[in-house]
Order: sequence, then structure tokens, then C-alpha cells
Amino acid sequence: MTMAENLKPNADYVDSTDSDSSDPSPGQNLRHGFTEDWTAGLIGMCVVLLSLALCLSTKPTDLQWSTRLVKPDASESAQPTTSAAANTVTDKPKWNASLKGWIGKVGGWEQSPIIAFTDAKAKKSAVPGILGALAATALISLAAVALQRLPFGPFLVAFPAVFLLAVLAYVMAKQAVIEKYNLEYVLWALLVGMIICNTIGTPAWLKPAVRGELFIKIGLVLLGAEVLFGRLLALGIPGVFVSWVVTPIVLISTYIFGQRVLKMESKSLNIVISADMSVCGVSAAIATAAACKAKKEELSLAIGLSLAFTVIMMIVMPRVVLAMDLDPRVGGAWIGGTIDSTGAVAAAGEALGKIGSETAVTVKMIQNILIGIVAFAVAVYWTKSVDNKSLENGTGAPAVGISEIWKRFPKFVLGFIATSILCSVIFAGSLYGELWVDASTAGITKPIREWMFCLAFVCLGLDTNFKVLLPYFRTGKPLLLYVCGQALNILLTFLMAYLMFGVIFKG
Repeated sequence: MTMAENLKPNADYVDSTDSDSSDPSPGQNLRHGFTEDWTAGLIGMCVVLLSLALCLSTKPTDLQWSTRLVKPDASESAQPTTSAAANTVTDKPKWNASLKGWIGKVGGWEQSPIIAFTDAKAKKSAVPGILGALAATALISLAAVALQRLPFGPFLVAFPAVFLLAVLAYVMAKQAVIEKYNLEYVLWALLVGMIICNTIGTPAWLKPAVRGELFIKIGLVLLGAEVLFGRLLALGIPGVFVSWVVTPIVLISTYIFGQRVLKMESKSLNIVISADMSVCGVSAAIATAAACKAKKEELSLAIGLSLAFTVIMMIVMPRVVLAMDLDPRVGGAWIGGTIDSTGAVAAAGEALGKIGSETAVTVKMIQNILIGIVAFAVAVYWTKSVDNKSLENGTGAPAVGISEIWKRFPKFVLGFIATSILCSVIFAGSLYGELWVDASTAGITKPIREWMFCLAFVCLGLDTNFKVLLPYFRTGKPLLLYVCGQALNILLTFLMAYLMFGVIFKG
């Protein structure tokens, strides 16, 4: 059973994905609804464009498109000043998005979870922000339902319940002790869903809103607005070498190791784990799973392994870096190139100070750019070598048309690339563009992205049955593959980070 088939909750609520066996014409797509990948890409792009447009209503009045930032001399006043002639400012102004604070999350708590629904810092209730998140995610989801020509009724009944489970995951993650150890909301969202699925079972009425793949694909398109090419240029050649040289070596080596040494029966599970571990965790796993038509259970297993090891590495690696007394840039690059989750990288990098933290996050962002490249490469390889029945029968590999590769390629990645290019161009234009993109992502797209990810992991948990996963665990091969692959990743990334930041570009 393919991932697309697993995503069909019931006969009355049918999903249409790019991995269907049929290949409808564009006219048929329009009549029967857009596929899931195109839906995610279009909606994600619209959210980013709307966010940028809304921010213009609150733009700083003293800035023009040509405004640039200059550092004041020591003799100059510490107060921010502007120069109309030179269009420069001596202090970086702030730009608050028009919807900043409207889309919020629960607050922290120690003993009573009720406290989570108050914002202690702002001394106000967190409920309006949570309701704003409900409204935003519901509207986005309903737009997806409309584009896919699916029934509104069942989804409207089920979605609030899925959202409440996401709120529960956030509440659990914000407990003081749990938050101290950076056990992020995605872990709790997955656990909440799994517990329900493997105890009482996921209710049939809830399944129309169990759309984990859709939610995470929309979230990934929104993530593109935060992956800026300017950061690649800012870190330069050493960051590119750490992110773009080590990653493909580890991915290919891990896949070959799984096939030739471990003799893994499922090639799709092998490549999904390899991409998950070597590129950037969940995001790469989703894109790769779509490209190779991995089973839903295989994707869940890969994500589960990633989350478990992310928690361990997030706690251990900063302490190892400090114990080795490494240069903050070397340690940051090492952390950024090995820990899977961007949020976990940021949390781990904080222990290394500002320079180490910035280096870690930037290396991870550069690595995130590989999502689309890896998905395309896997689609080509799988089409030509793995799913080619003629090749398996020993009759040789006939030429594979571009149309088949295009059909296999996860189209939502195009939305990720488009939003990344758009925001990168605006960001690089001037200080005005930099502030504009920052206001849009910080106030609107990033909070929505985090909620979409939380909803996605709740849904993945609701759709993950341990009885189905058990056969994969019996052999121990997936765990061994991840451990060996991550060990290689840690070693090669350290060597490259030390060579680039500690020797060649030291300073």
C-alpha cells in the first residue's frame, strides 16, 4: 500500500495525491480537485504573499526601499537617527507585523496546566492567541478542502478536535521541567496521537481531519520563507562545505550500507531514514517519502527515530563541544550539520553563545535548501532504477520519460523553493526588505507554520499503529541503520567543520 492509499481515511472522504496510479490530465484535476502537493504549494504561497501584504499596513514611516543600515561612530549620539539624503539609519528599527500576537501559543507552567493559558510576560490571557491560531489554521485547511473538492461537513466536525489535541501537546511541552530539557512540541504531538491510536483507536468521525501529510507540506512551504539565500552568502564557503559536501556523502553511504551490509528489505524505508538523518530530519523525510512512494508506517518509523535521537543529541552535543573547548564557530557548525530539527539546533546552539548559535542555525538553514534537490534526485533514481520492472526482470532499463519523473517529484517542494526565492530577493534588497521579511515571518508565517507542524504530528500519531510498525522493529535494522549513519554523519561533519572554520577560514 502506498502513502497515498494510506491517506484515504474512508470511502466517502477521498484524498487525491500526486502518487496516485492514474495520471489525470490538467482538466480532470480541475474537475476533481487539485492534488495534495499542488494544494499545499498554492496555499503556502498565498499565505506568504498575504502575510507580506498585511505587513505593509504597519511599515515604519521613516524607511524607504533604498534605506540601508550604517554603524554610528563612537562620537555620534547613541540615539537612532536618520539621514534623508543618504537614506541611512544609525540603529536598526523594529517592524511589528499587523497580526503579531494574534496567532499565539500557550504559556509556560510548573504545577498547574491552567497557568499555561495565561501569558505571564504580557500579563494577559493566551486564549485569544490560541483562538487566532484555530481560526488561521481552520481557514487554511478549509481552503485546502475546497481546492481538493472534498466534503466540508466531516472536516468541520473533526478539525476542532484535532486542534485541541495539538493544544494539549503544546501544554505538555511548556511544562517547566520538560521545556528546560527542550523536549519540543512535535514529540508530544506524536505521542498524544499514538496513545489514542493504540488504545481506544482513532475514531472514524475524526479521520476526515487526520491530514498529517497535507498539514506538514503546507508548513514546509511556509518554512521556505525562512530559508534565505542571503544567509548562505553571509556564512560563505565554509558553511556551504559543511552543509552541501558532507550531507550527500552521508546520505548515499547510509543508503548503500543499508542495502549491501544490512540487507534491508524495504528500499524506501532505507532511503527515507537516510535522508531524515543526513539532511534535516522530518522535512527531508516527508519530501523523500513522497518521491519514493514510501508507506505511511515507514515514514512514521523514520520520524520516530529522528525525534528520539534529536532529543539525545540536543542535550549531549553542546556539552561535548564545551568539554572539547572547541571554537564556537566549529562547534556551531558541527551541531548545525548533525542535529536534525532546526528548533533543536537553535536550542543546542544557545549553549555556545551568540556566535556559535548563529553559526549552528545558519548551517542548518543552508542544509535545508537541499530538501528540493534531494527530493528530485530520489524521484529520478527511484523512477529509473527501483520501480523499473523491466530492470528488475533483467531485460535492461528503457529510457524513462521526463513525464514520469515529473509525476513522481513532490510538487509542494516547488512552493518551498518559490517562497524561499521570493523572500530571499526581498530580504537582500535593502534594510527595508530585511525588516519586511522578518516582520512577515516572525509575526505571521512562522507561528502558523509551527501550528501546522503540531497538527501534522498529531495526525501522524493518530495514523500510526504499533502493530503495523512491529515487523520493522523485530530485525533491528532500521535502528542500526540510523545509529551507524548518524555516527558517520557526526564524524564527517566534525572533520569538515574543524577544517573549514578551525583551519582554512580560521579567524
